[in-house]
Amino acid sequence: MPIFEYRCSDCETKFEKIVLSQSLDIQCPDCSSAHIEKLLSSFAVSTGSTRTSSAQAERACGRGNFT
Repeated sequence: MPIFEYRCSDCETKFEKIVLSQSLDIQCPDCSSAHIEKLLSSFAVSTGSTRTSSAQAERACGRGNFT
């Protein structure tokens, strides 16, 4: 079951919701507004190893300046 992040356009509340299907009835939990914006969520993956900083990842993978 995917968890999506949303922001209310009326009161700016950010919230998460488990979505079972393409629900059209998502409302803000604070003001009950239906003016909802789906946010682009970041995610984390844990591998059990030490964390790599973005600078270290950039050195390993390059800057990504593709043309």
